[in-house]
Amino acid sequence: MSLKDRITEDMKDAMRAKDAARLGTIRLLQAAIKQREVDERIVADDALVLAIVEKQIKQRKESIAQFRTAGRADLVDKEEAELAVLQAYLPAQMSDAELEAAVAAAIAEAGAGGVQAMGKVMAALKPRIAGRADVGKASALVKSKLAA
Repeated sequence: MSLKDRITEDMKDAMRAKDAARLGTIRLLQAAIKQREVDERIVADDALVLAIVEKQIKQRKESIAQFRTAGRADLVDKEEAELAVLQAYLPAQMSDAELEAAVAAAIAEAGAGGVQAMGKVMAALKPRIAGRADVGKASALVKSKLAA
């Protein structure tokens, strides 16, 4: 079953369970997927759906940080609940050891030496870690390895 189909099934389940919070989050995700399909005149595959989920997660994390600084605990709770629903669609996360191995392989593949080659390394690394690791964390690890 494709990720898009799984999201549709989860929406139906949320409707049956009358889980309004989960249903709302899934509908927002489906709207983002549909918007991308219409804008680009394509049918979303799993890779594109995963990219959209990651973007939605990033937006929720940024919102949580802003709401915390503003002292809005009610909105923080709402965003964290949405974040939990969205994270269920990500594949299993990589361990730190797996991430370090992927970074080392990307550096070797790019033949990188020095921080100026970071773009090449990240371009080689992103497909390997898509949805399975935080890109910011991976970027910091690449930078530290290249600087050493």
